Formats: sequence, C-alpha cells, structure tokens
Amino acid sequence: MTVITEAPARSDKREVPPSMVERMTLILDAFDGRAARLTLEEVACRSRLPRSTVHRILDSLVKLNWVEHAAFGYRLGRRALGIGGGGGHAEVREAAAPLLHDLHMQTGMVVHLSVLDGHEAIYLDKVGGRMASSIPSRVGGRVPAQSTSAGKAMLAWLDPERVDALYDGARLNRCTERTITDLGTLHLELNRIRQRRGLAFERGESARGVACVGVAVRGHEGPVAAVSLCGDSRTAQLERVAPLVVDAAREIGRTLYPELGSPRRSSRPVEPVTETWSAEALSRLTVAGLRSGWI
Repeated sequence: MTVITEAPARSDKREVPPSMVERMTLILDAFDGRAARLTLEEVACRSRLPRSTVHRILDSLVKLNWVEHAAFGYRLGRRALGIGGGGGHAEVREAAAPLLHDLHMQTGMVVHLSVLDGHEAIYLDKVGGRMASSIPSRVGGRVPAQSTSAGKAMLAWLDPERVDALYDGARLNRCTERTITDLGTLHLELNRIRQRRGLAFERGESARGVACVGVAVRGHEGPVAAVSLCGDSRTAQLERVAPLVVDAAREIGRTLYPELGSPRRSSRPVEPVTETWSAEALSRLTVAGLRSGWI
C-alpha cells in the first residue's frame, strides 16, 4: 500500500515591512551624537533599510525641513532640532558648513556651531568624525551659556545690562565644579574676553576633561552665532588653534553680511565695546573681584 503524503503548502507570506512612520523614525534615529552629518550610505547602514528606500524618505524629510541636504551629506534640520521656524539658523548653518569642515580637517579637533537662546547656548552643528563621540554634546542640545567658550564669546558682545537682564532671576546652572555660577564672576570673565577682542576659553567648565576656544560671529546688532574648537584638556593647544577659529568666525560673518566688509580691511577702526554698567552689576563685579584677587 502506497501512502501518498501531501507536501506542505508553500507559504507566500512575506515579512511585513515597517510602516512609513517606523522607517522615518529609523532614519532620524541614525543621526545620533556620533556625527552631525551622514552620507546616504551611512544612513542606510545605520537604519538597516534599503538604500533606495532611504533616499526616497530622505528627500521627503528634506522638503519638510526634518533633514537638510548639505555639501558634506545629510544632517538634522531645524524641525528635528526643535530650534523654531526662523530661517536665520538654516542660513547660518549653510554659511558655516564648509568652514567647520575645514577647521576639523586642519586641527583634528571637534568643531561646534552654536547660537544664543536666552542664557543658554544651542548646538546647531557638530563636526568631529570619530572624535565627536568623545565630546558629550549633540546637535540641538542646550547648555548653560556661561559654561562654554562659544556661549561666553556671544555673551561678551552684549552690553552688561543685557547680560543682567538675561540672568534676571535665573540660576547660573553648574555643569562641573569649574562652571561659573556667580553673575559677578561672569562679568569679570566677559570683560576679559572683550579685552581679548572676543576670544573665549574654557577648560572643564562644560564637561570634565574638555577644553575649548570660541569666537562669536557678529552681525549688525550683535552676535548671531559662535564657532568653537574642542579637545582633550590635557593635550589641546588652544592658543595655537585660536587664530583659525577667529578667521572662521570672520569668514562666516562676511558670508552672512557682505555689506559689513572685512574687519581687517576696513578703513574705520573697530570701536571698543561701550561698558554700560548698572550700579548693581558694578557692585557684584567689585565684590567678586575682591574675593578672587582680580581687584
């Protein structure tokens, strides 16, 4: 007797691919703290999605301002960063992009582009290759402005009265034991930065073991952004690379405001910052100076 057994029916059912929302999430999640810019291939590798699918979704995300397509790859857009709808930030990022890339290639250090939002600094861009993961910052992240070289560089180009207003009733939050947490001490530091014509330094103030040098990008009415170089506080030669940061900030400013011309070629000397101190600010400055030995 021959027993005929039926072959198991072949299932044509395939694994259901992730939904569009899931695919978009996988792509946006690829832009983590390890890099600010990614190539199409890098996004596809990190998201584990087909290259053609990633390309199609990225095009849609670019149109909706969730992602920007820059000269050196893709990066998070202003909607993903939560930095509002103003077009000024996108313009600053675009003007700065090639210069940030050049700074990193010249120095091997991590480069940040920041803007001031009240008494906080927001990272608009971060370039650092493999080194980027060693610096605890992320694109779109916020830090106390007085804790970073970039934040201090921007605050220094504000009138002291304006700085007082920014911190009115607000605490100067501490990131490390070296962070400035007293408004009088901050005014002393900002005055030193003005005397250096805008060059700001910090060592271990925003993160332990990290040293930075920053310079503000100046517009018609004050600082519009700042560029900073960061590295290991044990090995970073900030004074050596500082002129490169100054040149980059000036070039970004000339790109954004060509009518202002080059500060180095201007026939009119740059006017010093007017010191308009309130009685309260001057009192805090004097007390802090006496305590720290500066006065």
